[in-house]
Amino acid sequence: MAATARLGVLILPEHPGRSVLEVWRRAEGLGFAHAWVPDHLTWRTPRDEPWFDALTTLTAAAAVTNRIGLGTLVASPNFRHPVLLAKQTMAVDQLSEGRFILGVGAGARDLDNTELGAPVPSTVERGDRFGEFARLLDLLLRNHSTTFHGRHYTAEDVNLAPGCVRRPRSPLAIAAAGPRGMRLAAELGDMWITTGDAARPGWRTDDEAFATWARQLDRLAAACATSGRTPRRLVHLSRVTDAPYASPDRLADVVGRCGELGFTDVVVPYPREDGIFAGDQRAFEKAVLPLVCGGGTRCESE
Repeated sequence: MAATARLGVLILPEHPGRSVLEVWRRAEGLGFAHAWVPDHLTWRTPRDEPWFDALTTLTAAAAVTNRIGLGTLVASPNFRHPVLLAKQTMAVDQLSEGRFILGVGAGARDLDNTELGAPVPSTVERGDRFGEFARLLDLLLRNHSTTFHGRHYTAEDVNLAPGCVRRPRSPLAIAAAGPRGMRLAAELGDMWITTGDAARPGWRTDDEAFATWARQLDRLAAACATSGRTPRRLVHLSRVTDAPYASPDRLADVVGRCGELGFTDVVVPYPREDGIFAGDQRAFEKAVLPLVCGGGTRCESE
């Protein structure tokens, strides 16, 4: 089954020293349309294992690649301020010559909160904060000078020069599963991101995963009907049972089904030696190569 969605890859920011450069060169060489980094202070890996800053990692990636799109999957208000994040976005976008995609989400109730000593906000508070976070980012990235006074954030005459390479700003990708987030994605997002049911982490059977994604796509379509605009639709396959790249046919089938369902972009995890996303590098490359650069996905950035 030929893929109808562009294929991307998620790379954990765990590679020490200059070894990270070869990983990003390899991702581009394989022909992925885009590559992403999760933005957390600490994630699921043991606390004493390497874990590096996402925006710094993407800066290095921008310097050693030429074509592949680069993005955060995703940055959040848990420890990012929109003014600083907008400055970082502009810097990576300039260095990559317009290949950066700013992926943002509301943030989970996790160590990104507690490591900074801040109280963990309620679900309602997280939604309120995220709406303001995304709107201020949109303003900052579109305008040379921004002043904003909100409940959660303030920006006083913030200048962003020279601005983003792509106009009016770098693409904004919004991760959302609930109705408020869906409306925000439909209103502001150039892309909508999902992994599935955010309230139920862990792998699902194919039928469970695709049923969840179908319901979410229906809710997004309703929000888009109101906003009058339709963002690209990206799904990260981290919650599909069985390694999605167990074989070329397996990956082609999953990506093809995603395209038929309505997704424009699909992301698979880059294989690791052990733990989460463990997989064989040769099997991974054998599975993805038919789908990129000459396969079903376009071999280009956004």
